[in-house]
Amino acid sequence: MVFKAGVFSMLANVAWTYLLHEYYEQQGVKIVSPEGFSLLLSQMVARHDCPLSKACKQNLMALKEIRDVVEHRTIGMFDHKWLPLFQSTCLNFEKALTEMFGQRLSLGHDLGFALQFAKLKTGEIAALQGHDLPEHIAALDASLAAKLDEGDADNLEYQFKVVYTLTSASKAKAHFQFVQPDSAEGKEIQNVLIKFKPKDDIWPFKPGEVIARVAQASGRPFTSDKHQRAWKLYEARPRKGAVDPAATKADFCTYHPPYDSYTYSQAWVDFLVEQIATDERWEALSKFKG
Repeated sequence: MVFKAGVFSMLANVAWTYLLHEYYEQQGVKIVSPEGFSLLLSQMVARHDCPLSKACKQNLMALKEIRDVVEHRTIGMFDHKWLPLFQSTCLNFEKALTEMFGQRLSLGHDLGFALQFAKLKTGEIAALQGHDLPEHIAALDASLAAKLDEGDADNLEYQFKVVYTLTSASKAKAHFQFVQPDSAEGKEIQNVLIKFKPKDDIWPFKPGEVIARVAQASGRPFTSDKHQRAWKLYEARPRKGAVDPAATKADFCTYHPPYDSYTYSQAWVDFLVEQIATDERWEALSKFKG
């Protein structure tokens, strides 16, 4: 079966609508109006109590806009143009499903990366890059881009872009090898393709330095105990004894295998200062037991 953007965007819209209907019903929110119309996905995404992240909402609104434009059109090879956006739609759905209703409902074993592995042939990529976009597709792309702030398009929850390499093979057997950007291999590729930076430049602060900087910047009595609560609460790094001690949040923390220790970034310091700025959040951190 040939992948069709219109079919995918329609079915994904239905799946997300039912997911949020169930969520709001469990929250005691009426999802059906007196006229018998249920809440639309766009209406639920626009609610102040919508549980989804900003990037996820942007992804779903882009999905709706794509559906509205292409569901009744055959656009051929240009169907594949939005695969990164659609991949995030799949991954976001898995995340929302398990966070709202439990890990037992996970689709990850079967569907988590199903779309990502529906790869294009090298000839199809060449053809796609060699053609001008149809007027209605170009207009849609411009419309989607206009709704994003700087940096929004790089968020993994908006569109999922991977680093890839070509494995040495004959032309007939050539294929793409996808690599997770946050994996060890992905980071190594980024160092080669972008710019190598030593760990000490990106994550220069030991825990004691983080504590001192946060205390000074926030004016709060930020202690070692508070820092331990913080990295557990915000999941900046794995807990002791984790299967993969290097599974950190890359913006905040990194693992040093030779020393079995962690260092942190300025972004982590800034994040903590922001998080404990209000008395309410400071108290929440103080009460967190993890």
